Amino acid sequence: MKIDFKGITGEELSFKLNRIKLNPEDKLDIKPQFSRQVRKVNGNEKLNFVALSVKIESTEAEPKPFNIFATLVGVFEVDGMSGAADERRFVIEATKLVYPYLRSAVTNLTASAFIAPLNLPVISGPIFPEDRDQFAFTAGDLN
Repeated sequence: MKIDFKGITGEELSFKLNRIKLNPEDKLDIKPQFSRQVRKVNGNEKLNFVALSVKIESTEAEPKPFNIFATLVGVFEVDGMSGAADERRFVIEATKLVYPYLRSAVTNLTASAFIAPLNLPVISGPIFPEDRDQFAFTAGDLN
């Protein structure tokens, strides 16, 4: 299976400052929520899109100083993908490739809002629990 990364685009980037009062002794727990959507183009089975999103949202139970929603879409041309195992490998590898761009977008979004830049954690392995098993390959496994 050959994966060709064609590019990335920002589908949505939003930041909203919440005017909440935080006590200096309180620990702020951001708890980003990640989601992913994978799509194929009808009529061109080689063209695949992987959308990776992060949401940080303030609630009454867990107030946060800001709300963030960011979605980036990676465009990939995949040749030789056959079967569910190959599809799964592609999704895991595409997610690993798009995630650093999403991290950067969140950091830049918060810095552009003139607040202390938020750095999402570096994740070297699979992000999603369903990817964490014996089928989680590294980029070196792809031929």
